[in-house]
Amino acid sequence: MSSPLATKVVFMLGPIPITEPVVVTWGLIGLLTVGGLFVRSRLSLVPSRGQAALELVVTAMQGLIRDTLRASPEPYLPLLGTLFVFILLANWSSIVPGIEPPTAHIETDAALAVIVFFAVIYFGIRVRGIGAYLRTFAEPTLLMVPLNIIENFTRTFSLIVRLFGNVMSGVFIIGIILSLAGLLVPIPLMALDLLTGAVQAYIFTVLAMVFIGGAVGETRSSGDREGSAS
Repeated sequence: MSSPLATKVVFMLGPIPITEPVVVTWGLIGLLTVGGLFVRSRLSLVPSRGQAALELVVTAMQGLIRDTLRASPEPYLPLLGTLFVFILLANWSSIVPGIEPPTAHIETDAALAVIVFFAVIYFGIRVRGIGAYLRTFAEPTLLMVPLNIIENFTRTFSLIVRLFGNVMSGVFIIGIILSLAGLLVPIPLMALDLLTGAVQAYIFTVLAMVFIGGAVGETRSSGDREGSAS
């Protein structure tokens, strides 16, 4: 098994190398898209067991957003729900033989963290207005402007390192044990890796909520009205 730090080039798209993490990511995006369209086509007023389970997950996510942001979850659910499901599936893709999860490669984690970075700015401006949002960088005093700006970048970097380190280390350890002990011995560790993948998806999503909550801040009540209107 190759090192999780290495990226295998699958094919070339003109001068651009398309690596294995990119291909797996495209596959997950396609799977989520097809799965979402299939589920939408099967929705009914009398839910089946599968629909009831999905509704329970969505309701739990809405409750988590509401409790974290103290705001209506509707404006934030599409982004945060998609982040959670994608990271969860990406982490769990390690159970497929021959596939390394794209979240075990730092470029995927960086892309996810950049999405959160711009989402924080977007929701902050959307709820507060651009002037009030920019003034938050001067809180509590103007002397804090450089530190508050740096904080926006450092917490984005922390998202990258946390997700990359935990997922990559799990894949790397299981790969070593597989090479030394054979196929059956690492099965309990693979189950633990699935649990770790779910926890990491949850932590990443909750941290994104916290960062967005810090951006919308004291005017989140207006976010409630905005979410209700939408």
